[in-house]
Amino acid sequence: MTQLQQVVFELEMDYAGHPYYVSGNAILHAIAQRVDYQTQQQIRVSHGFFAPGQFGKYPSWHSNKGTRPYMGSSLPDVDSYADLFLCRDPSQQWLLDTRARDALNTHDVKLQADSRPVLGRKTVVATPEQGHKGHTTTWYIHAYIHATDDSVLPLSDATLDGLQFGGARNYGYGETQLNDTQVVDLDALDYSALTDADSDEYLLKLVTPYVLESDHPHADNNTPPVWWECDTDRLRRRTEVIMDQNEAFDLTTVDHGQVVGHDGQRLIETAKNGLTRIGSHAKYGFGEYRLIAK
Repeated sequence: MTQLQQVVFELEMDYAGHPYYVSGNAILHAIAQRVDYQTQQQIRVSHGFFAPGQFGKYPSWHSNKGTRPYMGSSLPDVDSYADLFLCRDPSQQWLLDTRARDALNTHDVKLQADSRPVLGRKTVVATPEQGHKGHTTTWYIHAYIHATDDSVLPLSDATLDGLQFGGARNYGYGETQLNDTQVVDLDALDYSALTDADSDEYLLKLVTPYVLESDHPHADNNTPPVWWECDTDRLRRRTEVIMDQNEAFDLTTVDHGQVVGHDGQRLIETAKNGLTRIGSHAKYGFGEYRLIAK
């Protein structure tokens, strides 16, 4: 049995950090301060994706149907493999078309006194006449945890509540509160959308960057997997940085958001591996992908 503990954090203070996501490295280090050494070594943490607490409608591929208030702020039931990706797509497909999608998919960026840019914990959509009295949306962070020993999960609410992420934490930035959590058994999910698909073509979408090279002394370098059906020389690269013991290490990655082909072999195993992630620094959220029937 492989379990994932899904977690939703509510931003209590503006966030000074990576603009696309909160890295699994940052979340893991915050949790590590509250658990024993053995637990630290066993848990693996995904990147945290930002989602607005807005009224939404489930996409056609989701097991649930209809609309739901404040969809980005909580965790709906998970019955199928695809359900796990509801809030792990920056486009937030569940946002209603009647809402200000462009504004609600983008954080307010504030400049502090030292010209430090931070992401606002709330977004206000208003006319000039309304000023700050318009519609206010709170931002949330969606992440999940798994472990080499399932008995470690679930982590307690006390362990997960009040964590801080990003920079300038001594000044209160990046403070969160636990808003929702639930445990999902990967072996109990419905994978029929993959296995019963009337298709012999499948795609892998990179949800988080895949690490090719790392300056960390305990990490191995990688090449794109041989089972990726693509011209690997044309894949877009991105430089990332992780922190360990107050030291920065550069990473060369295949950038997230790209799509490559897959031959359709060992579908369920491949899908699960994408959730537990592949490659160097998988423990810290890198190398997540979603398998899709074309």
